[in-house]
Amino acid sequence: MKTDHQHTALITGANKGLGKEIAWQLAQRGFAVFMGARDMAKGREAAEELCQEGYEATFIHLDVTDPVSIKNACGTFSQKADHLDVLINNAGILEDHGEDIINLNPELLDRTFKSNVRGPIMVTQDFLKFLQKSPNGGRIINVSSGAGALNDMETYAPAYSISKTALNAVTRQFAGALRNQHIAVNCVDPGWLRTDMGGPHASRSVEKGAETIVWLATEADITETGKFWHDKRELVW
Repeated sequence: MKTDHQHTALITGANKGLGKEIAWQLAQRGFAVFMGARDMAKGREAAEELCQEGYEATFIHLDVTDPVSIKNACGTFSQKADHLDVLINNAGILEDHGEDIINLNPELLDRTFKSNVRGPIMVTQDFLKFLQKSPNGGRIINVSSGAGALNDMETYAPAYSISKTALNAVTRQFAGALRNQHIAVNCVDPGWLRTDMGGPHASRSVEKGAETIVWLATEADITETGKFWHDKRELVW
């Protein structure tokens, strides 16, 4: 049975942290949310929490590093909805632990790019056919990081930082390719958040980190595309 909700959103890495918070905020705004996660138990649990509060949430098994998993997720989605309004590429990893570029392990770099760069490209490519059916214009939001901004980059977490710079470039490429299809593509620096990745001493809550992402998904003009945002303001690349 397909959703009868007017608005639909898919969030990758939605079983915890920022992704889970984004799902909550969009559900509260009337979206049917599809919560992608590679951990099946945690993904189902996260979706069930929203359902128990009266929202429509569906878990979709989705490992962004696995092309077969992405295509299977598309098949599952097609059984539940006939269009997608918002795609949020949130899933990502940070495995750098004090290394600098001089000692960077190439296998770590490959894993990071597979998750943080190749994953969002493949997910966007495969779900594009659903975004093109959005009646009000589709929106793609890539969760980036201030660490990926070239203007003040130094030595922090080279694999992660470089991957987020690349994700910003991916954002620009898709924005250009989809400009005439009424699909906005943007990336967001949510800030240093208190999540598993950011740690307990981070300066910002997940609620604050989700604000700009949800704004781009719901309120920002569809003509705002190909930009890098933080707290609803455009950032220097």
